[in-house]
Amino acid sequence: MDKASIYITRKIPKTLLSNYEEHFTFRMWEKEDESVPRDVLLEEAKTVDGLLTVLSDQVDEALLSQAVNLKVVANLAVGYNNIDLSAAKKHNVLVTNTPDVLSETTADLGFALLMATARRIIEANEFIKNGEWKDWAPYLLAGADIHHKTIGIVGMGRIGEAIAKRATGFNMNIRYHNRSRKEDAEKNLGAVYSSFDDLLKESDFIVSVVPLTKETENMFNKDAFQKMKSSAIFINISRGDVVEESALFEALKENKIRGAGLDVFREEPIHSDNPLIGLKNVVCLPHIGSASDDTRTAMIRLCLDNIKGVIGGMGAKTPVG
Repeated sequence: MDKASIYITRKIPKTLLSNYEEHFTFRMWEKEDESVPRDVLLEEAKTVDGLLTVLSDQVDEALLSQAVNLKVVANLAVGYNNIDLSAAKKHNVLVTNTPDVLSETTADLGFALLMATARRIIEANEFIKNGEWKDWAPYLLAGADIHHKTIGIVGMGRIGEAIAKRATGFNMNIRYHNRSRKEDAEKNLGAVYSSFDDLLKESDFIVSVVPLTKETENMFNKDAFQKMKSSAIFINISRGDVVEESALFEALKENKIRGAGLDVFREEPIHSDNPLIGLKNVVCLPHIGSASDDTRTAMIRLCLDNIKGVIGGMGAKTPVG
């Protein structure tokens, strides 16, 4: 019996495939830091049984209508806004993602980004490297305290709760906004449910961990930034499209808020002419929320297990929907 064929849209260590080669043949885009060209992806999808994709790969009607053998798309991320779920359902293609395995790692990065922005860590590092440190001064690179301040978490899912746990170690007051109340988080972490407007007005740090939906797109807009404290710091580790970047730039440039730490952007990779890059009160990262060796390996293995489960008839571990 012929083995099922799988196409992987980004280079990954081939050693991770060894436990699956009994069941599958693999083809792979051999570049780690460059997206598979659209025409190549369309051509590969025509014949394979499974796809292992990343967020920059668009899996839409045009692709799915030609992928006559395709049974599963395993997305290497929690989010899946790059995949047309209705088209996948129409063509009987199951979509999976990688929740849980990256929650703690992403929360680590989110809190590190919060701390780096508040304490001006990147700016201080560049200050020394550029030879600008001439003497000590009382307010040299003075940043914002984190301990005993109020953190407002927008989106209290797994990652949001993990960030809240970290905030307890800094004796922070924890507020959150979510589609539904999280009684366990309220009981175990002392988190207080707030309306979105109240959270914006009362928080010293606002952290976005929301999924991208029609309701959350552009939720951080001019009106939202105007409601924040002038001392507030905004952190986004969710999706770039939840932020109106022009409004964020204006708020930062005019000191309507103190700073921002951003791991995600509307267009990725971010272009060098994006005005946010030029602001000293912004820390920009290249979408590395889950980028630890252990976690990325666990994510890839989960994708492969999902593919094996679907094609083998046992079902997916983490199906979407």
